[in-house]
Amino acid sequence: MTSHEIDYRIYGEEMQYVEIELDPQEGVVAEAGSFMMMDDGIKMETIFGDGSQKDTGFLGKILGAGKRILTGESLFMTAFYNDLVGKRNVSFASPYPGKIIPIDLTTFGGKFICQKDAFLCAAKGVSVGIEFSKKLGRGLFGGEGFIMQKLEGDGMAFVHAGGTMAKKELATGETLRVDTGCIVGFDQTVDYDIEFVGGIKNTVFGGEGLFFAKLQGPGTVFVQSLPFSRLAGRVLASAPRGGGKDKGEGSILGGLGDLLDGDNRF
Repeated sequence: MTSHEIDYRIYGEEMQYVEIELDPQEGVVAEAGSFMMMDDGIKMETIFGDGSQKDTGFLGKILGAGKRILTGESLFMTAFYNDLVGKRNVSFASPYPGKIIPIDLTTFGGKFICQKDAFLCAAKGVSVGIEFSKKLGRGLFGGEGFIMQKLEGDGMAFVHAGGTMAKKELATGETLRVDTGCIVGFDQTVDYDIEFVGGIKNTVFGGEGLFFAKLQGPGTVFVQSLPFSRLAGRVLASAPRGGGKDKGEGSILGGLGDLLDGDNRF
């Protein structure tokens, strides 16, 4: 194996975290901000990119790190190593309510494609790169643009799904239509494209967007019930307005109550 062979355990229900057990000299890489806790003896190191390529030279490291900018991530990742004798643990937490999904890349042919904000952490040696869409429609309207993340190697990786996670095993030719934001990831055998919702009423009044993601088997697809963009939109829509003063959720007056409030200025 080129990737470190790590053991793990996932804790919790709604707000999960994954505990990685590292043997001596084993390591794990993670996105900045996902770290939760670690045992004494774990060494933390900030690295360019994912650190999977050791002999690419300075320019290669710069190019590898630069690819991460295209996915909206930081130039840097954080690596954690066990430098002592004996096993040590390091833990990483999910960013919002949902499920942590362990991905054994050997069962996916060494490659897994996911949303650019789904990746949490992976065994040292796993490559965290970018996957360009070759289809114009998917690039323009697929929700994630031309770029998704790809995880390559023969080790364990962990991705996060918001809300409740659904795992779908698609047979050859079987099709699944999904809201573009609800995709967590899929293996490389799945054909991914977008499809117009169709119909004037559906387009103008449906409220579900103009396009579906069309996923065609064979292969495995992971779907989330609560993408972060949807969660953030609901929070912003419910935020108090007019200086933060709550007018009473569910009030029959609604917006009229804002007009009648004495604190409004015209």
